[in-house]
Amino acid sequence: MKAEVMPWRRSAATPVAVLLAVAPAMAVLQFRTMALAVTLALLAAVVTHRLARGAWPWPRMNPVAWLAVALLGWCGVAALWSPEPVRALQTIGGLAALLGLALMTARALAEEAAGRRLAFALAGGLALGLALAALDHATGNWLRLAVRGFPEMPAISFGLKPAVSLMVLLLPLVVAVPMAWALRAVLLAAGLAVALWLPADSAKIAAVAGLVAAGAVALLPRAAPRLAALAFAAFSLAAPLVFAFGLSQAPSLEPIPRSAAHRVLIWDFVVDRIAEKPLLGWGMESSRAIPGGSDTFGVETLDRYGLNSPEARHWFGLPSARRLPLHTHNAALQIWLELGLVGALLGAALGAAALLAAGASPAGFGMAVSAVVTGQLSFGVWQPWWVASVLLAAVVAGALRKT
Repeated sequence: MKAEVMPWRRSAATPVAVLLAVAPAMAVLQFRTMALAVTLALLAAVVTHRLARGAWPWPRMNPVAWLAVALLGWCGVAALWSPEPVRALQTIGGLAALLGLALMTARALAEEAAGRRLAFALAGGLALGLALAALDHATGNWLRLAVRGFPEMPAISFGLKPAVSLMVLLLPLVVAVPMAWALRAVLLAAGLAVALWLPADSAKIAAVAGLVAAGAVALLPRAAPRLAALAFAAFSLAAPLVFAFGLSQAPSLEPIPRSAAHRVLIWDFVVDRIAEKPLLGWGMESSRAIPGGSDTFGVETLDRYGLNSPEARHWFGLPSARRLPLHTHNAALQIWLELGLVGALLGAALGAAALLAAGASPAGFGMAVSAVVTGQLSFGVWQPWWVASVLLAAVVAGALRKT
């Protein structure tokens, strides 16, 4: 069916465009609203398509979609031996709903010539979100404190990290916005500058990686996606061995920020737990309930990593410095830990297939690489707001490919 331009009120792109225009700003104020907002926008897009065309936009399944379904299926199997079976089933249900809505919305947008609408909503939303993030950071988080009624929250600056991660996820898509190169360059430079300025190290790396990847696929359209897919699959499958070797060679962690040192110690704990159940894992959503995960690190571990100062001993003695707080801060290790070798094989195949598919455009490939980098350094694999954000970006990338 040939794509056609639909009136705004009858276009499935309208709810998605509205969300793109407000999502970055919304994430600055409260990033957890992203899961609900994306769900409602995708649902509205599907219903709008049904009302306008008289038929549901059933998904067109491709290798990426089938692999995602297979991974969710294995998650369902792994819920059988999970210490958190109810939470596991709830998570699987939510992720399945998000995936289904994303695939249906992608089909609906494919039947419309809506790329320009989405592109300009994306550019405007990013500009607003970057401005609000910069304003909040420059004023000592006054904006977000005001939204919350000025509570006593000394660590609220850390809360900008999810918002910046969302914006650097969307930032490479600016390459596909049909406006003057100078304007695109200004928006890309502003996004990179804000990411490098704000306190979110993983977002800094993801921002640079995403833009470099977009440039790489423009220069090497066939080689870059293939190399990225191969590297991702190899790392995902070898992650426990890679981390075990790297951690054995690690220098003293005393000079680096405590949050970064904590992440290294978490990986040390997780690698040992993976070795105990490498084939099937501990079960879906088991990261929250791994034996010993709620304990703090022993003196022997701190000594091994050179964390000997009184300040370090105090920091790692706090209840917040647990050996495994909710998730592993690395997607590959979390999948190995919870789903074992079977899950690692499916996750590696899914990520590789997604990178190959995204390589059809510089914007989409940059977005995919940004998502991969963030996933390997920050959030949990199953966090609803992050999964929703990645699916939204993927749907938009597919629609922008036609612009």
